[in-house]
Amino acid sequence: MPRYIIERCVPGLTREELMAAGRRSAAVLADMPDVRWIRSYVSDLEGKIYCEYDAPSAEAIREHARRAGLPADRISEVALEVNPTMFV
Repeated sequence: MPRYIIERCVPGLTREELMAAGRRSAAVLADMPDVRWIRSYVSDLEGKIYCEYDAPSAEAIREHARRAGLPADRISEVALEVNPTMFV
């Protein structure tokens, strides 16, 4: 299954709003078994969240974002995952 990185612009997002967004996302994912949220990284300084998902298509990512009321400003498909252990 393809992996995606989603950039969400959310300047000024509070922790309470973040928790509410996470709950909405999880509720929508319960009805979209082919989409899986792996993890997210929050940058308060940039006002962005970077999310990692497995999904059958970028359109499935957009549909999840629409249903959850979340922005999906940039969706990038991951071509190759690398990590430090590959180079030792």
